[in-house]
Amino acid sequence: MDEIVKAALKKWPNVPHCYGWLALDARGDWYMRDDRTQAAGPFPRVKGSRILHEKLREFIERNYLSDDAGCWFFQNGPQRVYVELEAAPWVWRVQEVDGVPVVHSHTGRSARVESVWLDEQGRLFLDTDLGLGLVHTLDMETASRAVEGGIWQPVETAFDALPQRFGYRLHPAAPG
Repeated sequence: MDEIVKAALKKWPNVPHCYGWLALDARGDWYMRDDRTQAAGPFPRVKGSRILHEKLREFIERNYLSDDAGCWFFQNGPQRVYVELEAAPWVWRVQEVDGVPVVHSHTGRSARVESVWLDEQGRLFLDTDLGLGLVHTLDMETASRAVEGGIWQPVETAFDALPQRFGYRLHPAAPG
């Protein structure tokens, strides 16, 4: 977490949390969802405005955390901005280095794969030391080589079972 964010938390400890205004899609893109967008429909059916500003994306990614209830948020100064998730808290980028798959998150963090899951839509999820995430569509060819080579052995599962199994919430909501 950025030092400026930690300082803001100390200065203003009781700022209300924000829900519904930020989302992460299955390709690792961040979306702002204003009141009009939220009224038009749920995420991901209605996504909102993709965040293109590089410094803002980097700030969000450095301050992307989860709480004890499995809700993911961006700590924006003293305010938690909870994130709507399309598929999982992480989107994995997979590269092959010397025949071995190397995994990084959409935020640039390295991850170590612990288990591999395949849902009914053919999407590949990796459980890692950082948590569960979806393999980016552009990296499925590389991931398929890890599966075909026996490095990764996917377990079939229903998508709806993943949040409970791995302790995260797709759609955080305000209490009460």
